[in-house]
Amino acid sequence: MSHSNSQNDADLILQIQQHNAGRDPERLAMKYAKMASSAFVFLRGACHLFYAALPDSALFTKTPLAWCCGDLHFENVGSYKGDNRLVYFDINDYDEAALAPASWDLVRLLTSIQCGADALSATPDQARSVSQSCLQAYRLALGHGKPLWVEPETSVGLVNKLLSALHGRQRAAFLDKRTLRNGLQRRLKVDGLKALPATEVQKKRVTTFVHHFAATQPNPDFYQVCDVGRRIAGTGSLGVERFVVLIVGKGNPDGNYLLDIKEAKPSALAPHLARLGITQPSWPNEAARVVTVQKRMQAIDHAFLHAVELEGLPCILKGLQPSEDRVAIGTWGKKLEHLTEVVETMGRLLAWDQLRACGRSGSANADALIDFGQRPDWTEEMLQTATALAARTTQQWNVFTQWYSAQ
Repeated sequence: MSHSNSQNDADLILQIQQHNAGRDPERLAMKYAKMASSAFVFLRGACHLFYAALPDSALFTKTPLAWCCGDLHFENVGSYKGDNRLVYFDINDYDEAALAPASWDLVRLLTSIQCGADALSATPDQARSVSQSCLQAYRLALGHGKPLWVEPETSVGLVNKLLSALHGRQRAAFLDKRTLRNGLQRRLKVDGLKALPATEVQKKRVTTFVHHFAATQPNPDFYQVCDVGRRIAGTGSLGVERFVVLIVGKGNPDGNYLLDIKEAKPSALAPHLARLGITQPSWPNEAARVVTVQKRMQAIDHAFLHAVELEGLPCILKGLQPSEDRVAIGTWGKKLEHLTEVVETMGRLLAWDQLRACGRSGSANADALIDFGQRPDWTEEMLQTATALAARTTQQWNVFTQWYSAQ
């Protein structure tokens, strides 16, 4: 290997280490193990590297500005419970949210489809074909200019199956998966898979926080804390301060609820947007950024969604969203029509969410987004860029796995 290559490899590892500095070592070790497992999971865990590699062409610097989730890939689209207790299917992770060119979320979604071809049980050619279908669905929905949403009654195929199953899910059965019941009391399962034990100091911190938060809510008794654990979920955010909280809710043992409290870090897009001179609103803190953008883009607010501070640390509080509440893309076998159907839904969702949030705090108005959707001159460059970024991600993953296996 040449000196320049080995230097580039060392720089890549250094960038990853710097990005993850200060995280909880136990969960950071889990993150690195996950990132080493596939190029797609590496893409999920290294959002900062993805945006550093975006080309400086007009498509990625001059397209209309839109509110973006920032980390759009096919596993960040799934179901969630709204604050009206109904189930919806939408983009459901906004940690990296920012005001950015409308093309950024789309190219990341298309790259994930190609990077994740193995996980999708698709050949590279099929992944490219499906990417084209996703892109076309996005353009048509954006060009139509009307933001819609997906709920059980309007969903089709596998998305409908997922939402119907969740709609019928019994709270007690869900709690039984995540907790241990002893008489009328429940305790969290701290099995090292979904949760790790919290120290007594951490439990006290979180319980005190929830008690103060509850005092601001209409029914404080709902938030009485039963147990606290350190939550294990996701890839990109593994290692940040994060807790799962079991609360009394509507009563022990089967009316309990689970809350997710997660530290909000700066968006990985921020330095790349600053370089392009795309200014962001002045947010009170990072949690306010995440929650505000999520509320703008989703048709129905996520249950219990609040920007909060845990002893001065900006955090996102929301109803716990099980990671399994996604369409299980990898279990479909090689049924291309199912895959196409779901990624077309994802393309439409992105367009609808961008339209819903348009004209706010510096984002382009609906007319500018509609015009972008109706223009056919950028589609080929978009697909080629996604293919190139998928190849680059795979190359970076190979470097990372070599380093990781040598540890």
